[in-house]
Amino acid sequence: MTIFRTVCILFTVLPSLTAAAKADDLLIWSPAKLSERSYKATMGFRLPAEWETSAGADIALAATKGGAPLPDSEQAMLWGRIVRTNVTPAGQSQRGVKVSVDTLRGSGALTLSRSRSWILSDSLDMQSSRSVSVGYDPIDARQASVTASQALKLIHPWTGTALSAGAGLSNVSGDFSSSVAVSQTILPNLNLDASMTNPFSEDEAGSVNLRYRLNW
Repeated sequence: MTIFRTVCILFTVLPSLTAAAKADDLLIWSPAKLSERSYKATMGFRLPAEWETSAGADIALAATKGGAPLPDSEQAMLWGRIVRTNVTPAGQSQRGVKVSVDTLRGSGALTLSRSRSWILSDSLDMQSSRSVSVGYDPIDARQASVTASQALKLIHPWTGTALSAGAGLSNVSGDFSSSVAVSQTILPNLNLDASMTNPFSEDEAGSVNLRYRLNW
């Protein structure tokens, strides 16, 4: 119940405490209602510079109809990030380093990432991203792990349609994974997504989701 009370206090008090700082755009405050009884908030600060530095925490909680916290639903993740963004008339590139620590479970990760977006033609945009992550989990038998991933996305901005493909390799299992997905914007906050993981393999799986995001 201590975690539940702490999260409730943060959701109640922080908006009023941080209203003034928002004017300077140095404070990160992004609460979201994920479902009827689950909430998540990202809070922290940023320091604008050539290499933008930011740090903060992700807090989440889900409850039953009676108001009791659901087991293992609590999240209290501390994170820090350094990012450099280059913008040109034809596109944008970004390099970054992120560190995250799960304060409830003792796990953590260090991620190096690089992404680029550019105008492919008059009606198509392209995005590419790659990352390498070193993780630590005290519960896992191997504890330390390294994961590499790469993805490409083709976007038609006028219709809100996006096609993407990704691949990843993990040293924990040595398995290679892949995915393909399509996303369609229906309304400004409403998206239809369809994806398939490991196509043409025995582990093939697919899903279709309709997502609506509400911020306040």
